[in-house]
Amino acid sequence: MKDRSKLIEENTGLVHACARRFMGRGAEYDDLYSCGCVGLVKAADNFDESLGFRFSTYAVPVILGEIKRYFRDGGSLKMSRRLKELSLKAQKFCTQYEQESGFSPNVSQVAEALEISMSEASQVMCASALPLSLSYYDSEEEGRELQIAVESEEEHLTERMTLYSVLETLSTQDRELINLRYFKSKTQSDTALMLGMTQVQVSRREKKILSVLRERMT
Repeated sequence: MKDRSKLIEENTGLVHACARRFMGRGAEYDDLYSCGCVGLVKAADNFDESLGFRFSTYAVPVILGEIKRYFRDGGSLKMSRRLKELSLKAQKFCTQYEQESGFSPNVSQVAEALEISMSEASQVMCASALPLSLSYYDSEEEGRELQIAVESEEEHLTERMTLYSVLETLSTQDRELINLRYFKSKTQSDTALMLGMTQVQVSRREKKILSVLRERMT
């Protein structure tokens, strides 16, 4: 459980990266971040390290799925009444704990204080966490909000993670074909020779694979 809590804490950056992809679509960033946090917790709960995947590769599609669900539900962030109540209690406990000890409580301490499971405590803490602001207020303009320019590398990183996770769903031969063509820059003729196919077969198969990748990534 300690590893799980650490996993969630160390990967909140993935949530920010995913949430940024949906900015400008009429949704508040705070809501996008909160939905992404729900996805992050779900990914941590269901992640199976024995399968050989990196956590980030598994988590990004789950986080994106939760944010997309937010838009499918009409842009309403749904939080149960129980979760809201627990969130308020958790905030009160954390504030008091920090004042008394000078440190923030961990998940197990919150779970014990609220008499809930560790899983619930993780969701409560994630739901009540404030997202990192990507904007600032100009004091000379009476609170006019200005957007801080952020490099697009974060978005590119998210797209690559999504691509890698989709590639894992392909068959071994199809994945190797894409690897040879687009990661090792092999020609269709060289790829055909290495895979025991004809150049025409490679060309046709490549088009089908690319079509599948585009569909799954969108």
